[in-house]
Order: sequence, then C-alpha cells, then structure tokens
Amino acid sequence: MPVIVLVGTLFAAVLHASWNAIAHKIPDKTVAFTLVNLGSMIGGIPLVCLAPIPDPRSWIFLGASAALHLAYNGLLMASYRLGDLSQTYPLARGTSPLVVTLAAAVFLGELPSAGQISGVLLISTGLACLVGWGYRAHPARPTAIYAALATGLMIASYTTVDGVGVRLSHSTLGYIGWLMLLGEFGVPLAALTQRRRALLTDLRPFWLLGLTGGLCSVLAYGIILWAQTRADLADVAALRESSIIVGALIGTLWFKESFGAPRIVATCAVTAGIALMYLA
Repeated sequence: MPVIVLVGTLFAAVLHASWNAIAHKIPDKTVAFTLVNLGSMIGGIPLVCLAPIPDPRSWIFLGASAALHLAYNGLLMASYRLGDLSQTYPLARGTSPLVVTLAAAVFLGELPSAGQISGVLLISTGLACLVGWGYRAHPARPTAIYAALATGLMIASYTTVDGVGVRLSHSTLGYIGWLMLLGEFGVPLAALTQRRRALLTDLRPFWLLGLTGGLCSVLAYGIILWAQTRADLADVAALRESSIIVGALIGTLWFKESFGAPRIVATCAVTAGIALMYLA
C-alpha cells in the first residue's frame, strides 16, 4: 500500500469518526441523520455537475450501492436509538473488515497474505475488545446487537460493491457524486413525510452542525473510494475502521467518557494491525 493511500485512509477514518460524533451529539436522531444526509447530497451536487459521468458498466454497481446505503442509514439510525454508542458503533464497524476480506477473496480474487490476515485479525480483535467493554458497561437489548450486526453487513456489502464499481467507473469523483445523490435521500424523505412542516423547526437549531457532518461524510467516503482504486479492498476496509479508536478519543475529549484500559488495549491492537498490514 502506497504511503499516500495509507495516510489518506487514516485521514478518512478521522473524518468518519467526526461525523458519527456529530450525529451522536444531536439528541434527535431523525434530525441528526436528516441533516447529515442532506449535507452529503449537497456535497455530491458539484461532483455530479463537474466530474465526468461514470462508465455505463459501473451503474449497476452504483445502483446496488445506493440501495445498500439506504438500508445502512436506516439500520445505523436504529442502532443508535436502541443501544449505547460505545457498543453499537464498534460492533457495526468491526464486523466489516473480516467480511470484506472474505468477499474480496471470493469475488475479486484478492487473496490476502499472511501478514494482511494477521493485521485484519489484530484490528478486529482490538475492535472486539471495545465491543466487550461496551457490553459490560452498558448492556444492550438483543435488538440493538442485531441492528448493529446488520449494519456491519451492510457496510461490508457496499464496500465490496463500490470496490468493483469505482474501478469500472473511470471517474472516481463522478461515482462519489452520484452515490451521494442516490444513496442519501431516504432519511430526509422519510423525515419530511412524517413531520412535514414541523421538520424545519426541528432542524433549525442544528443545521450548521449537521450539514458539516454531512460534508465530512462525503469527503471521508470519497477518500475511501479513491483508496480502493489503489489498494486491496481488505486493507482499506480494515484501516478505515481505525475510526473506532478516533471515536474513542473523541468520546474522551468531547463527551468526557473514560478512556480506560480496554480502549488502550484496543488502540495497541489496531496500531499493531495497521503496521502489519502496511509491512505486508
């Protein structure tokens, strides 16, 4: 993996943790995800207008990814409503790297080396440590666990689909723009249908914070799609989930949560996993 891809993916992880922290900060999750999704769509408009149209061969993957993103947004919002962030977020994100590694090997022939497998396992172990800590500290209802696991499967699915689609598109920026427009309208449309005129009043106090989160989301996933054209999907997927460690730091500094021994262990495991994958 080139150094620029490594740095870019880790920067995307910081952006991803940031927009999730923003969504967590806004008490009303419908308002939070409506604003974040609207921000993502706004960020996609100039890309659609200025970037080349994706190659026709990529549109079937673009459509499938948009549908998966719609499901992902609904499941993620349900996870945050049903369970504690410190458990559901690591569980949703930590499920993805192992599934993507398997899918990339089966469907794309990207067979990981022993070092890559070790790195993915170390990262997943670190994330599992956070999940276990979250469960002991804040036991969740089974529905929250199921929603988080389903969210992780959606993440793995759209990561694999986009890994193929963006390579066929020959227009990374165009692919990102259309994906934001097609995959992010579900929550705003549902919120408008349910709340009608009251929605604008609900959005007003948080509009700047929420739209900023949406722009962070566009940039974060845009960098990931670019990285997927230059490195193996499994490597990018695993490195991206270091966002959980960033999220733990944000929780400590912003939400005044205790960092604690489990998060220190998880941080060490993820860092070692990243080093193994890079050296491999």
